[in-house]
Amino acid sequence: MDILDVIKSRRNIKKFKSDAVQLDLIYSWLEAAKMAPNHRMTEPWEVYFVGPDTRAKLNHKTNFGNAPVLIAVLSKYGATAIEKEENAMATACFIQNFNLAAWAEGVGTFWSSIGITAKNREILGVPSNYDLIGVLGIGYPEIIPDPKPRTPIMNKIKKLP
Repeated sequence: MDILDVIKSRRNIKKFKSDAVQLDLIYSWLEAAKMAPNHRMTEPWEVYFVGPDTRAKLNHKTNFGNAPVLIAVLSKYGATAIEKEENAMATACFIQNFNLAAWAEGVGTFWSSIGITAKNREILGVPSNYDLIGVLGIGYPEIIPDPKPRTPIMNKIKKLP
């Protein structure tokens, strides 16, 4: 699949098969993800693999679609408020790179913001100088949803003088 097909076909998966995803594949997608743009090469991301005990404590309403693998992706604060924002945006790019690399191999992800609450930050052991950008369920899709309608890009373009 070429990159445009990967981008256009990727979906947020809500229900996964129980088939295991090889850890070496996940590591290779994380290696690719680290090529995300990041101002001043801060590489602010950290990845936590979430085990079954921690996952149970998170008590997600759908158990992340029963994805066989769960990771939390954190972003280290910067020295300034601007750098903190830049780091969070870079980490979001890191996640998108990961999602696209996985999708190209037939593996889906579910990106959840469940980790933003104080309780879930504590459960996940997020340090006070980090943002939690997302918790990702990772696995082979049981159901691939149809695309949701999107606004035509021409409606989102403004040309400045």
